[in-house]
Amino acid sequence: MPSAKVPWIKAKVDTGARTSSLHAFDVDRFERDGERWVRFSIHPWQGSHEDAVVVERPIADERVVRSSNGLSEDRIVVMLDLVLGRREVTAEVTLSNRDEMGFRMLIGREALEQGFLVDPSQSYLGGRPKLALRRRNRGRA
Repeated sequence: MPSAKVPWIKAKVDTGARTSSLHAFDVDRFERDGERWVRFSIHPWQGSHEDAVVVERPIADERVVRSSNGLSEDRIVVMLDLVLGRREVTAEVTLSNRDEMGFRMLIGREALEQGFLVDPSQSYLGGRPKLALRRRNRGRA
């Protein structure tokens, strides 16, 4: 997520989800130059509360989203640049509490419709993070 200064985050492709979703916490709405913005934190590394990254983005929308368990919730929508494989795309991303989920991020259909083909028989086609990358990021705090 170049726009969030996060080099790597474990994400799951979810063709059943229209919009992409990102685990966010400490969500705070504010105004900047008369526009609605949001400040939020993310934990890029699965299973870890280390290396929290604070992100500020304009609010693109607020909408009701029905999750896979059938519950509806109000979510903030931001536009984020994502690197999927070797391509960078801009996608709508809803902010949600995904702490109990297996992935910190879901990539939904709207992002995938920008020229991606999904092969459900494959995993980690974008690669796995190198341990050195994680160690380097830990040293930044």
